[in-house]
Amino acid sequence: MTTTERAKSNEPRGVVLRYFDALAAGNQEAIWNSWAEDGTAWYGGELPISGTWRGRDQVINGFLATAFAHLDPDREIGLKVTNVFGEGEQVLVEWDSWETGKTGRPYHEHNIGVFVVRDGKIVTMREYADTQHWERALVAAAA
Repeated sequence: MTTTERAKSNEPRGVVLRYFDALAAGNQEAIWNSWAEDGTAWYGGELPISGTWRGRDQVINGFLATAFAHLDPDREIGLKVTNVFGEGEQVLVEWDSWETGKTGRPYHEHNIGVFVVRDGKIVTMREYADTQHWERALVAAAA
């Protein structure tokens, strides 16, 4: 199966790659349709987005909305997948993201996420990143 065929399929790697395409394009319908109704997202640290978000509504309207609320909507929001590994229903993705916070400070992060996909939907995501950088760029008051 070619990469294009895989991305069009409901196999885990294709589901996750479509989700990242939807995030990069701001395609809210495709983002919503990527997640299982009872999906969960986890982010470490002590940030506004930290913790476990349960259910598709909380993942999208809680976790993702909270993250995007810290970004300057008039500036570029960038996302580029740099590596994908998959085995069975698990997919590990590395990506770069860059944007400017409402703080006016730049944010450039190298992230890793571990996804579990079942029946063509994301059921779990655990994201690992530099939480101190997230806080300094997007939350903390200027020093």
